[in-house]
Amino acid sequence: MSSPAKTVAFIGLGVMGYPMAVNLRNGLSPEYTLLVCDVNKDALAQFQKQTEGRGPVRVVETGLEAVAQSDLVITMLPNSPAVKAVYLDPKTGIVAGAETAAKSSPSKKLIMECGTIETATILSVAKAVETTRSSLPLNAALSFVDAPVSGGPMGAEAGTLTFMVGANDTDSFEKAKEVLSHMGKKESVFHCGEVGAGTAFKVINNYLSAITSLAASEALNIGTKMGLDVKLLTDVINVSGGQCWVTSQSNPVPGVQANVPSSRGYEGGFRLELCTKVLQMGSELAEMVGARTILDKPTLEAFKEASGDERYHGKDARVVYKWLNESERK
Repeated sequence: MSSPAKTVAFIGLGVMGYPMAVNLRNGLSPEYTLLVCDVNKDALAQFQKQTEGRGPVRVVETGLEAVAQSDLVITMLPNSPAVKAVYLDPKTGIVAGAETAAKSSPSKKLIMECGTIETATILSVAKAVETTRSSLPLNAALSFVDAPVSGGPMGAEAGTLTFMVGANDTDSFEKAKEVLSHMGKKESVFHCGEVGAGTAFKVINNYLSAITSLAASEALNIGTKMGLDVKLLTDVINVSGGQCWVTSQSNPVPGVQANVPSSRGYEGGFRLELCTKVLQMGSELAEMVGARTILDKPTLEAFKEASGDERYHGKDARVVYKWLNESERK
């Protein structure tokens, strides 16, 4: 069994976490052990099979086990309840595990959450870490960073994710950057400020991305209804003022771009329900800081209406193009 210094743990093998963990295992040298943890046993078995021969992989059951056996823990969790359970549970959580491990085998540990989670939850974890750190032995340390990602499932698979990191000190950021570079481009790992800043950057980015998903879909649907060559229309948009990530990297019109969700039945992308959730987070953040907004509420209404139809529910968010195309003008 490798030492905690030569062990990294990854918790959360979902749509984003699974390919991230694969790239992490591929990027780590074979002398490092990768611990994996997830509630889905099939995902764990598939991961072990897929990464066979690329370095040691072992399964752990809890965050407590993960942090006891490694000095670096990465989590990619779906929501606030999951984050609170994995980090803050007094019997199985990461924070409790770090405190226990420090008593018998003190070391410097870094823990980081890469999901898009409400700022209040991120700050509650940071507060718990700070409280625990103050009681650790002198030769032990515990640091927490939030490092949400942008790039979606395609970026996760390609290893081209952008990471927006909130870290309270340069050492924690540099350590995080080193491991995150296995899952994204090194130049796309940004130190956004103190803990919580990474999440704010991510929420604001998602706010803009969600609204442009609807705007681009509306524009291209106008072209479709008019009988225009939508692929040519896209080419023109992409060298003109309307260009955006949605038109250039994940076009919502089936057949315009290969290997994007719209060209495979809107499967395998950023689900509409998750897009609605992160847009709601952006709207709440705006309200919290007193920023006036106009476009969030009508966009949320559109997403909720589309996701309420079983034809579009669970699909990539760009399915709003299909929803618009198949809807009657009100």
